[in-house]
Amino acid sequence: MSILNKDRQILALSGGVGGSKLALGLTHCLEPHELAIVVNTADDFEHLGLHISPDLDTLMYTLSGLSDTSRGWGLADESWGALDALARLGQPTWFQLGDRDLATHLARSCQLRAGTSLSTVTAELCLSLGITHPVLPMSDDSVRSFIQTGGGELSFQEYFVRQHCAPEIQGVRLHGIEVARPQKVFIEHLKSPDLAAIIIGPSNPFVSIDPIIKMPGVAEMMRASTAPVVAVSPIIDGDAVKGPAAKMMAEMGMTVATTSIAKYYGDLLDGFVIDEKDADHATALRESGLAILVVPTVMQTLEDRQMLASQVLDFSLSLSKTHDHSTLSIT
Repeated sequence: MSILNKDRQILALSGGVGGSKLALGLTHCLEPHELAIVVNTADDFEHLGLHISPDLDTLMYTLSGLSDTSRGWGLADESWGALDALARLGQPTWFQLGDRDLATHLARSCQLRAGTSLSTVTAELCLSLGITHPVLPMSDDSVRSFIQTGGGELSFQEYFVRQHCAPEIQGVRLHGIEVARPQKVFIEHLKSPDLAAIIIGPSNPFVSIDPIIKMPGVAEMMRASTAPVVAVSPIIDGDAVKGPAAKMMAEMGMTVATTSIAKYYGDLLDGFVIDEKDADHATALRESGLAILVVPTVMQTLEDRQMLASQVLDFSLSLSKTHDHSTLSIT
């Protein structure tokens, strides 16, 4: 059930599994006209001639109820005939493409080659999958994440999937970020007087959220908006629930703690949501000027997703942009 007034809107920024879980919860709290979900596309890459959009696919499969919840990625009841045949032909199989998943990539790639924008293709795929809430690629321009290591640069998927996050990371380079234009509807939401809150999901800040907020003008529009910006920490009790965020932080010289995430986002945030296991950090975070919500943030069931989404919404809508973060200092 919606807790918004008529015409007020929520904008969610999402990437990876954590972001898609919270987004699913938000779709159970908000009507399609009240919520838009902006998705990282810097993980996109070309593989076997196909355009793969991992974060978009994770979100679409999650919202449509088709995702494989046991593996945490891909489609449920998947088969692997095409991948087995590719292996016999000597083709690379390190990125696992299931037979049903392959259909998504084929449909997307054919339409992109015909000149259709990624935004339009995504809207059509969502319509086919019965998804009614707007899912917006962050941009129709190409941005690609590269992981900088001692042995050279790797595309994110090579680092994440092919090498299982093993190389030590020195930094992240976002190729194309300087000239990428935020998706048109995304900009319209950021500039809308009806925008009530911007919610950053519990996603990896370096490779899932940075590509969105580092596009030209986005962070500035977020700061200029009257809508409070609230992030949910992807770090709980000194570790990441899923993915390489904690490993990345340690290797880049950051303390693996929820306070480091708040400091990284800096004055972009008005509110921050942390897990109850990190309640001892709440005082220091509040003293930095942030509004803090302490709740269970691990989302194992649909009920967990709905509960966290409802709590984050209530918290976000209770805030106003009056916090002074100009001297943000969190130790």
